[in-house]
Amino acid sequence: MLSKAKIKLGIAPIAWTNDDLPELGSENTFEQCISEMALAGFKGSEVGNKYPKDPKELKKALDLRGVQICNAWFSCFFTTKPEEETIEAFMKHRDFLYEVGAKVIGCSEQGKSIQGLDKPICDEKPVFTDEEWEKLAKGMNKLAVLAAEKGMKVSLHHHMGTGVQTLAEVDRFMEMTNDEVYLLFDTGHMYFSEGNQDAVDAIIEKYADKIVHVHLKDVREDVLKTLKEEKWSFLKGVKEGIFTVPGDGIVSFDHTFRVLENINYEGWMVVEAEQDPAKANPLEYAMKARKFIAEKTGL
Repeated sequence: MLSKAKIKLGIAPIAWTNDDLPELGSENTFEQCISEMALAGFKGSEVGNKYPKDPKELKKALDLRGVQICNAWFSCFFTTKPEEETIEAFMKHRDFLYEVGAKVIGCSEQGKSIQGLDKPICDEKPVFTDEEWEKLAKGMNKLAVLAAEKGMKVSLHHHMGTGVQTLAEVDRFMEMTNDEVYLLFDTGHMYFSEGNQDAVDAIIEKYADKIVHVHLKDVREDVLKTLKEEKWSFLKGVKEGIFTVPGDGIVSFDHTFRVLENINYEGWMVVEAEQDPAKANPLEYAMKARKFIAEKTGL
């Protein structure tokens, strides 16, 4: 079984209020969100757009509920903007996360990303040039050094609609960056990208020792099929329920949990399943996810 002493369970606020689609869950407050996280049995949270920007205020609200910040999304633009812009923004982000006690920073290269655009997500994803790959690798290596100054680790979040989405692109990224750049492993995004379980199992097998943060996300197979046929955008897919909590979709988590157990994984596993909260009650689905994880892992 996975170690209760080494693994902490968190959940992302994106199930309550969606940062990319603010109309989803606009009625849900920050206090409701973190209270329901705690009620469902989770000890960690990532950062949402309604969270207080002041570290002390945020930490006080979380401490009352026995919840802590474990990570927060950071957008890099190494491929499309001057390197200094990303580095300057990263240092502010790093310092905020340090103040609230996080040890990992999840980064996504958003240069040329179509995840927020009205474009068919499976047909028009960006492909980086060799020069853009070099800029990305060089930049991420620099972020790793900056994170280490605070005893933190940088991880790459492979994500639909970006230039680091597919299994082959993750391979290239990991080959080009140094040993201090890590991976945020996302079950749902890898299944969505490749359309099969083999890719999910392959990536965690191959990069087990480089994974410092895990997103547990499931995919609804029928919605994925329709998305591809009707050429939906990423955000259209989210609205229609492409993602759900682990145990409620097509993704198998058996191999993921087994590999994490075998490597004696230490860190956070975070349920991150953005849905329309009007269709998928966040507390209900948080509790469903918590029950599934307990049954599968003993955590």
